[in-house]
Amino acid sequence: MSDSLVIIPTYNEKENIEKIIRKVFSLTQPFHVLIIDDGSPDGTADIVKSLQAEYSGHLFIEERAGKQGLGTAYIYGFNWAKAREYQYIFEMDADFSHNPDDLSRLREACVNGADLAIGSRYVKGVNVVNWPMGRVLMSYFASMYVRLITRINIQDATAGFKCYRRIVLQTIPLDKIKFVGYAFQIEMKFTAIKFGFNVVEVPIIFTDRTEGTSKMSTRIFREAFLGVIQMKVSSWFRNYKRTV
Repeated sequence: MSDSLVIIPTYNEKENIEKIIRKVFSLTQPFHVLIIDDGSPDGTADIVKSLQAEYSGHLFIEERAGKQGLGTAYIYGFNWAKAREYQYIFEMDADFSHNPDDLSRLREACVNGADLAIGSRYVKGVNVVNWPMGRVLMSYFASMYVRLITRINIQDATAGFKCYRRIVLQTIPLDKIKFVGYAFQIEMKFTAIKFGFNVVEVPIIFTDRTEGTSKMSTRIFREAFLGVIQMKVSSWFRNYKRTV
């Protein structure tokens, strides 16, 4: 059995999904994998299910009807993990922009005292490969904007490669997490810090996908831009006292 679960949301990832699953299971550290597929019309879920016999008891899939957003997929996965005995719960993309080799480094950071370990593109310079300069600048300055508004000292506020200790997901009231796009990543970090958890950034190299299609849109970016202000104002009226 593994104490570590990697949650991978998917929508039309048939080019990547088998390769990413096999890579995770090739690692020395044992991980379980939960795929949350939002009704991919390209057959992503069928590929996962075809691998389940080979990785019985280690590979799981939950299928949802239609695209419901990144944030809701992770919340679904967090609740799935909490209903079981996993101690370390990971977020990771299916497209190899997050290197599965770094999963063990994130886990090690949590074993050694972090409550939330973030795979950070910006904690040591700018470590992004194959992104156009415009997107690098947008991402980098988005994190600066988040730090300015929220006053949290996180260099990569929008990062989506993370490891949570179980206690963090038991403490954060997941039903009160409001955002569904990339603002979800900001909100989870902000909330963890407000609850007093130890958040650590682990330097990674982020490599843009070479297969499949990015899910980024101007609507998602707008949600993040406006949502940060809304999130900060709402925090003035919330109680962040731990009950777990």
